Amino acid sequence: MSVLDMRDVYGGYGGADILNGVSMRVDKGEVVVIVGPNGAGKSTAMKAVFGLVKVRKGSILVGDTDVAGLRADQIVRHGVGYVPQTANVFPSLTVQENLELGAYVRKDDWSGQLRRIYELFPPLREKRRQPAGTLSGGQRQMVAMGRALMLEPQLLLLDEPTAGLSPKFIGQIFEIVKQINSLGISILMVEQNAKQALGIAHRGYVLSLGANRFEDTGANLLANREVAEMFLGG
Repeated sequence: MSVLDMRDVYGGYGGADILNGVSMRVDKGEVVVIVGPNGAGKSTAMKAVFGLVKVRKGSILVGDTDVAGLRADQIVRHGVGYVPQTANVFPSLTVQENLELGAYVRKDDWSGQLRRIYELFPPLREKRRQPAGTLSGGQRQMVAMGRALMLEPQLLLLDEPTAGLSPKFIGQIFEIVKQINSLGISILMVEQNAKQALGIAHRGYVLSLGANRFEDTGANLLANREVAEMFLGG
């Protein structure tokens, strides 16, 4: 069963198409990774799912609903969480205030989900009263991921979650991605650390010039000599 089915999507910013017929899907319980060179359209494809890019043609099904053309605040209500690459925390607000903002559309009691997020990210419990801007890069990424999880999404979009992090935190973030997935949350992730990302992926897509180039399991893409030489550094 697919939680996301993007079909033949064209779109971009202004009048120029960056996506040229991109198709991909995420099935329930999967980690799916998008890799490719700079300018391939990876982040643009993810932003299209979350309503941040104008889709000129094609469909983006979340469950049974075509969300192409909807606003981000509407797409959130269909069970999609999004963690952008940069500027993904409110630096002057405390850790807890950042997390509470993630529940802004919920009308039910979300206190149990806040407890679960602190269990998933123990450093955040200890620093819950600190301004998020005072945290390390890895801990700020935990805040951003935790805020997206406050809505208990069925699909979590992660745009370059390890960008700019030290090797220590890169490994930690990948472990957290696996933990989140083990909770039954499907994940679509754009990642420059392609080898490590494909190592935890059920499936992956390689984009080039805004179009699909390869699609396979994570293991098969890692073993594909052409993919390795062209996109993974040999």
